[in-house]
Amino acid sequence: MTGSVLTFLRALLSDPFRVSAIAPSGAALARLITSEISSTSGPVLELGPGTGVFTDALLARGVRPKDLTLIEYGAEFARLLQSRFPGMRILQMDAAQLDLHEFFDMQPAGAVVSGLPLLSMTSDKVAAILGGAFSNLRPDGAYYQFTYGFRCPVPKAVLEQLDLESVCIGRAFRNLPPAAVYRISRRGVTAPVSI
Repeated sequence: MTGSVLTFLRALLSDPFRVSAIAPSGAALARLITSEISSTSGPVLELGPGTGVFTDALLARGVRPKDLTLIEYGAEFARLLQSRFPGMRILQMDAAQLDLHEFFDMQPAGAVVSGLPLLSMTSDKVAAILGGAFSNLRPDGAYYQFTYGFRCPVPKAVLEQLDLESVCIGRAFRNLPPAAVYRISRRGVTAPVSI
């Protein structure tokens, strides 16, 4: 068993509501959630990177390490990420406090990729996370969220409150369990072009 899997299992057993998954995300889900992101997307924030599966996919899509900032709440995952991605900016913090920070000096982020278990959070916490994420996104930027549920994990009231809309961009049936990915953007903003 790899160190990533052991770290995931320890975190799951110690705090199952924070992890909210039965296995690390798979390659099919990682490809889907990063499919609209490329080296031209600009800086990217990754929320809840866990073992770094989405991070690997972002790097494979051409996002430069210096353009990635990983936000991880769990100390065990933050340590794992620091060993897997030396030199990359990894911040151990609560994603609900994103609005208190500016993560990129020259330009706002072009995308946010989230592995956070939104379905296990209160609406207020989800609103704080999305509000903070969009305060760090450029106007045409998008927030990508996966879910094991059957609809967008962001409550409709939160989307309306923040003037956002969501679109399912696909389903990863080869993930355990199968998952869907939603692109969340400001209402009326044109979808990014896949590269």
